[in-house]
Amino acid sequence: MDAPARPLASYAQRIAFVSEMAARLHRYGTTAQRLEAAITALSQRLDLECEAWSNPTGLILSFSDPGKPLGSTDTTRVIRLAPGENDLHKLCEADRIAEAVASGQMSIAQGHTALRSLDRAPSTPSRVMQVLAFGLAAAAVAGLWRLPWLDIGTAGFIGVLIGVLDQYTGARPGLKEASEALAGLLAGVLATLATVLIAPMNLNTVVIASLVVLLPGMAITNAMNELSSQHWVSGTVRFAGALTTVMKLTVGAMIAVQLLGILGVEAQVRASRPQPDWVEWAAIVLAAFSFAVLFKARRRDYPWVMGAAVAGYLIARYAGQAWGSPAGIFLSALVLTAAGNGFGRWIQRPGALIRLPGIIMLVPGSASLRGLLTLVQQQDVDAGQSALLVVTNIVLALVAGLLFGNLLIPARKNL
Repeated sequence: MDAPARPLASYAQRIAFVSEMAARLHRYGTTAQRLEAAITALSQRLDLECEAWSNPTGLILSFSDPGKPLGSTDTTRVIRLAPGENDLHKLCEADRIAEAVASGQMSIAQGHTALRSLDRAPSTPSRVMQVLAFGLAAAAVAGLWRLPWLDIGTAGFIGVLIGVLDQYTGARPGLKEASEALAGLLAGVLATLATVLIAPMNLNTVVIASLVVLLPGMAITNAMNELSSQHWVSGTVRFAGALTTVMKLTVGAMIAVQLLGILGVEAQVRASRPQPDWVEWAAIVLAAFSFAVLFKARRRDYPWVMGAAVAGYLIARYAGQAWGSPAGIFLSALVLTAAGNGFGRWIQRPGALIRLPGIIMLVPGSASLRGLLTLVQQQDVDAGQSALLVVTNIVLALVAGLLFGNLLIPARKNL
């Protein structure tokens, strides 16, 4: 890393820039340990001392000027924020701006202007692509599970409607808190009606596939990763938030089933997975593309994102067949974490471009929702415990892979 030159900006301007950068990294889905490390490194390059503390709903940043007497310049910023959402394009842009300002290629004022330019509202085509990606992801996941064509089509159709619902509730704070429950209700009603009016289906699996984008598997994994990094508060809060999301989705789906039951509509369920191998291969590519859209990557980064998603799935699949599912997930997480760190080290771009899509199809969101649905439907504690054990095994394998991947190739860029 180049030695920093003393910036010409004032102490207050430097604090304002670092605070703005921290808030944006939080908003773009950065985990606590990576955000704190990135902000500490940026502060040092701007001749600041910063103690950063991050949690999923806010930041506390304590600054001082190392060139002044101890305690004479202490400044603390408390920033209240909503939980972040993954946005790979804006994360990469924020990283580029931070590097440019820290290296003197861009002034603090220019850095602020560049950051504000990221606040442009998404265009209509971008919103449409996000909605379609909801449906494509749902259909692709159903294809990965080799469901019948009717199940795949139903999951994709419901996924598109959930994408529309997400756009609608996202712009209305009054509905935002209940958005997951509304999505679960919509998925449960439409899937149940489809089994009655069209043909029997794998009901729970179709519901889970249609809700796949909203499942908090990544949040659960990040929470356990933060806990293992001794970020107790952030990990605990994130884990609680993920569990709350699963419960909201379950509540919505169960209300739908119970409401239709009262009206005399009983779901027609069957268990069938008849698809040939080529459907799974096509679904892998479609799932990778849909997650590139949902993670809001730039078009030029689609090959990186899609390649990482496909590689993560294939490593877990074939290693799992050879040595068992937990071993496959562990190896996939290890390889993709190391690859992400290497990408940041040698390509000089955020490793999240590789790491995040690489593990997205490994996360335990679907297993957690399936377990809770089974527990509520069957009122069987043993079934719930069995599902909890599956989720635990997945999370442990993922976290172990992340930890040992960081040991295999240490991260040079914190993002």
